[in-house]
Amino acid sequence: MRNSMISLFAMCFLISVSALAQKDGDARVLRYAIVSAGQRAGSEVDTFSPDGRITSAFEFNDRGRGPKIEARYVVGSDGMPMRTDITGVDYLKAPVDEHFSAEGGQAQWKSTSEEGHAPAGRFYIAINSPALETALLAQKLVKAGTVGVKLFPAGEAHIEKLAELTLEDHGESMHVAEYAITGLAYTPISVWLDDQLNFFAQPGTWTAILREGWESTNAKLDAFTKQSDTDRYKQLALKLTRHPKTPLAIEHVRLYDSVHATMADDQTVVVSGDHIMAVSPAASAQVPANAEHIDGRGKTLLPGLFDMHAHAQPADGIMNIASGVTSIRDMGNDINDLATMQQQWQEGSTIGPRVSKAGLIDGRDPMQAPTGIFVTTQDEANAAVNHYADLGYIQTKVYSSLNPALLPEIIQVSHQRGMRVSGHIPNGITASQFVSEGADEIQHINFIFLNFLADKVKDTRTPERFTSVGQYARELDLHSKPVNDFIDLLLQHHTTVDVTLATFEGMFIGRPGHVSPDFAPVLDRLPAQIQRGAFTGGLTVTSANDQTYRDSWAAMLKMTKRMYDAGVPILAGTDATAGIMLHRELELEVQAGIAPLKALQNATFVAATVLKKQDQLGSIEPGKLADMVLVEGDPGANIADIRRCRTVIKNGAVFDSGRLYSAAGILPAK
Repeated sequence: MRNSMISLFAMCFLISVSALAQKDGDARVLRYAIVSAGQRAGSEVDTFSPDGRITSAFEFNDRGRGPKIEARYVVGSDGMPMRTDITGVDYLKAPVDEHFSAEGGQAQWKSTSEEGHAPAGRFYIAINSPALETALLAQKLVKAGTVGVKLFPAGEAHIEKLAELTLEDHGESMHVAEYAITGLAYTPISVWLDDQLNFFAQPGTWTAILREGWESTNAKLDAFTKQSDTDRYKQLALKLTRHPKTPLAIEHVRLYDSVHATMADDQTVVVSGDHIMAVSPAASAQVPANAEHIDGRGKTLLPGLFDMHAHAQPADGIMNIASGVTSIRDMGNDINDLATMQQQWQEGSTIGPRVSKAGLIDGRDPMQAPTGIFVTTQDEANAAVNHYADLGYIQTKVYSSLNPALLPEIIQVSHQRGMRVSGHIPNGITASQFVSEGADEIQHINFIFLNFLADKVKDTRTPERFTSVGQYARELDLHSKPVNDFIDLLLQHHTTVDVTLATFEGMFIGRPGHVSPDFAPVLDRLPAQIQRGAFTGGLTVTSANDQTYRDSWAAMLKMTKRMYDAGVPILAGTDATAGIMLHRELELEVQAGIAPLKALQNATFVAATVLKKQDQLGSIEPGKLADMVLVEGDPGANIADIRRCRTVIKNGAVFDSGRLYSAAGILPAK
């Protein structure tokens, strides 16, 4: 599922937690519950001693992944941590060994990914922390008021009160307030505190973290949180969206022809309303007298980009449009949440891309996906397909815990309803069997390699679907008969592959203490606290298997090129941070050996064709919808120029990319 850098995942996942106070001798004990997809997935127990010392035990399980940490704190009378010691394992089971201390006016910190020292007086945010730590920060911020709190090693946090209400449950009442913390992530992070400023909850449809005994309040709290988010994004839309009153002429621009994967110099494109009016050489262009002019000299105009593997969240809307991503395919989400986002983004009340929807179906299992429809019987599975089809979904996506026996009818019913079928390869079958049953697409390059590792991999529901590829992928002869036969099978069935290279790069070759290569090109543009996560590393490696994993990552790139050269359509999807990682996906396709002009085609015309929207989107031609991105430079020659977005047009609305990035705390590319 959605794969952001690990520290950011931990920060956002752990950012809130519930608390049930008990007395244990002289200590006060707070207990917390974490629920995912309706099942309890973890816990936190915090113990507060009278001398100001706090201990926290935190863990959760996400399909075999998830952290388990022990944390110890000493907090001063001013609410600032004086000492922090955290040990255990992180989300990908890599060691956590993090320490901070402040004494004598000096602070120092060290973990597996960073080390530093500075004058004391700032708040230290641990890279892998329990929710307790964010509660401590929230308390400090509330007391600091509008002044805010400076953070180690850089950055500053602020807090704003958004709403308050009184909850009633199990014969008790609880007054709580919603606060938004800025300075930790791309967008404000919502937390609910009680009147004593203890953490109360972070509600949600994917993952809810609530005070034990108050789980039934999740829906109510979630509605308030979503409304707060919507209010913010609507205000940003009013501020950052421009609707030209006259035609718009982009003149003397380099134009990318995505149908033929070529560039044409000195072109002029005229937009009227939400459609492209004319495309012609600048010398012969007929520009309306009342047109607004945009000078395209030194720039390239491309069709709006497609991210073919997203799991949309409200914050992703601005990130995508800022990056020139005007269309996404959502590969699994809460049905109601996604419908709301899609409506808001399409009508323009908030900023975001067009959405095509794939409905996720998984089995009922401890390893089940965190969202989707869960089925056990064939009737349930077929009903799920029909439900998605009735809602206008264009694709069925199956997941790892689905009983493979249900697959043939899922595919049959999906095709009868005009829907494509794709997914993870359900545990117990291979990619070859999946395709032979009639699946139209495979998600993730690792499942291509798992097709040849059936005798070595016991359970593809678990992280073994990553670690086994790291161990064995480099040994696969990409020109062997089994590989040739498999690629022939893909071609015979017209199967597409959604490789999501950006998902795996940091996982396979990111190392603690070194900037992850997927974030390296944008590191200095990101918020300070986000930058720290780029150094946390990926899968656990040792000196014995470090080079093995690097070689296996290289094999993943080579396999991508091998399939592309054979004629298998490669889709540009991320399953990672919105917007900026679509740019990285294209860079990785080029690293694999795909020409820049062809990689751009994958993210434009090929994607539109797969979605059967090539008559309206995917290329810049008269009569098509006005979804375009103007970038500095020439990404057809230097793919990195795709990051240099300047102006984005979606459905005729015009956006300044730099202003959108600023709203997410990101600097525009130079």
